[in-house]
Amino acid sequence: MPTLTAFESSPDRGQGLARDMRVRWALEEVGQAYGVRLLSFQDMKAPTHLARHPFGQIPTYEDGDVVLFETGAIVLHIAERHPGLMPVAGADRSRAIAWLFAALNTIEPPILELVTARLLEADRPWSAERLPLVQERIHDRLRPLADRLGDAAWLDGDFSVGDLMMASVLLRLRASGLLDAHPNLSRYVARAEARPAYRRAFDAQLAVFRAASVR
Repeated sequence: MPTLTAFESSPDRGQGLARDMRVRWALEEVGQAYGVRLLSFQDMKAPTHLARHPFGQIPTYEDGDVVLFETGAIVLHIAERHPGLMPVAGADRSRAIAWLFAALNTIEPPILELVTARLLEADRPWSAERLPLVQERIHDRLRPLADRLGDAAWLDGDFSVGDLMMASVLLRLRASGLLDAHPNLSRYVARAEARPAYRRAFDAQLAVFRAASVR
C-alpha cells in the first residue's frame, strides 16, 4: 500500500489547498488504499525526509522501491498504473498528460505569484501597483482556458488526470474572486469538487487538520 506524506497541521487550515490533496484525490479516483505519514515543519527538514524530498516539502509518495516527490510526477505515476484517470487511446492519453503539464506550467505560476503578492509582499511600497498586473496575467491565462473548455464538462472528453490537476490549481483562485469572471471555469471547478473521490480526499485532509487543532 502506498504511503504519502502530509502536513501534521496544514497552513491552509483544512481548505484542501495543501498539495497532498492532489495525491489523495488521485488515489481516491482510482480506488487505491493508501497510508499517510504526518510531518511537522521540523520533520520536513530532517535528513530522513530530505532523502525523499530534496527540497524538504510535501507530499512524497512511497510504494515499494518507488519513492517520488513533486505532485505532478506522483499523480502521473498513479494515473499510468491504475485505470480511471488516463484515457486508453494513445493520442487521448498524450493530451491528458499535456493538460496536466498545462495546469502546472501555464496556469499555476501566475496564481502562485498572486499568493506571494498578497501574503508576502502586501507591505511593500510597490504592492498596490503590482497587484493589478499580477491579476491581469492570471486573466490572460484563464481567458484561453475558458474558451477551450466552452460548454464542455471536461477539458478533453471524459474526466482525466488533466482535469484533476487543472481543477486543483484553479481552486487556489476561489478566495480571490478572480474565477468569477469566467463562469464556465467556476462551474468546471464545482463539477470537480462534486466528484465523490474529491469529497473523500477533502474530508480525509480536513480530519487531519481538525485533529491537530484540538491537541
